[in-house]
Amino acid sequence: MKIAITGATGFIGKFLVQKLSQANHSLLILTRNVEHSQKIFPLNDYPNLEISPYVATESGPWQESISNCDAVINLAGEPIAQRWTSEQKKNILESRQVGTAKIVEAINKSQQKSKVLINASAIGYYGSSQSATFMENSAAGEDFLAEVCQGWEAQAKQVNQEQTRLVILRFGIVLGDGGALAKILPPFKIFAGGPLGSGQQWFSWIHILDVVNLIIYALENTALTGVFNATAPNPVRMIELCDTLGKILQRPSWLPVPSFALELLLGEAAQVVLEGQQVLPQKTQENGFIYQYPTLQKALEQILHLSR
Repeated sequence: MKIAITGATGFIGKFLVQKLSQANHSLLILTRNVEHSQKIFPLNDYPNLEISPYVATESGPWQESISNCDAVINLAGEPIAQRWTSEQKKNILESRQVGTAKIVEAINKSQQKSKVLINASAIGYYGSSQSATFMENSAAGEDFLAEVCQGWEAQAKQVNQEQTRLVILRFGIVLGDGGALAKILPPFKIFAGGPLGSGQQWFSWIHILDVVNLIIYALENTALTGVFNATAPNPVRMIELCDTLGKILQRPSWLPVPSFALELLLGEAAQVVLEGQQVLPQKTQENGFIYQYPTLQKALEQILHLSR
C-alpha cells in the first residue's frame, strides 16, 4: 500500500513508520519540519519513504499528494501534557480540529480517494470519573479534553464514508520506551517513586506495540469501521501502576506526589493524570484484535527490559 502519515515523528508515529517500512509499504510522511524528519527517517534506512512539507491547518499543494495514497493515518496534534494557557488551548483544539478538516478536504476532493482514513482521537472524549466505566458507545464528557475530542472526531466524520472507510482510534495512555513512562520513571530510579495525587484515579493504558498493531489491524481489515478504544483490556488504578513499577524496579513506591504540586506545574492540564477514567476496549476485542500485552506487569517488564 501507499500510506500517507501525519504525526510520524511523534511517539506512536516513529514506531508505526518503522513497522510499516519493514512490511515494504510505500510511505508518504507529511511534516512541518522536513529536516527533522530526515534525521529521524534517513533514506538509507527507509528507502520506500518520501518526506513532504505541509502546513497542517492550511489548504495547499500538499493535499494533491494524498490523492495517490491507498490509506491516510492522521496522528498529528499539539501535545496535551503542558500548561493550558488560553493560547495553548486554542493550539491544542485547532491542531486537531482544523488539521483533520484539511486532511478530510484533501481526501474528498481527490480524483482517486483513499480507501481508508485512520484518525487519532483520545479517551479524553469520555471525561473523567473514578467510578464509571466507559466503552465505545459511552456518552461524551463535558470538560476541555472531551470538547477537543468531539471536535476532532466530528471533522474526521466529514470524510465521504461511501468511498473512504473511516476508523477512529481513541488512544489511552501509551506506554513504551519514552512517552508518559519517561516522565513517571525518574522518581522511582532515585527511590522516591509513588502515586500521583490520590492514587485512586484510573489509568487506562496501552503498550506502544499494541497501538501500532491495532493501527495496522485497522488498515488491513476492511470490515472495521467506526470508533475503537485503543486501550488495554485491563486498566488499573494509579496506585497499582506505581506498585507494579516499584516491584519490577525493586524500588519503593509509597511516596506520593501531592495533587497541588502537579497543579502548580501543569495548571488545568493536571486533570489528565489526577482524575483519569476506566476505559474498556469492548468493540476492539469484539472485532478480533488480540493484545500482545494485555496486563500491566507483562507490558512494563517488556518495556523496562528494552530501556535498561
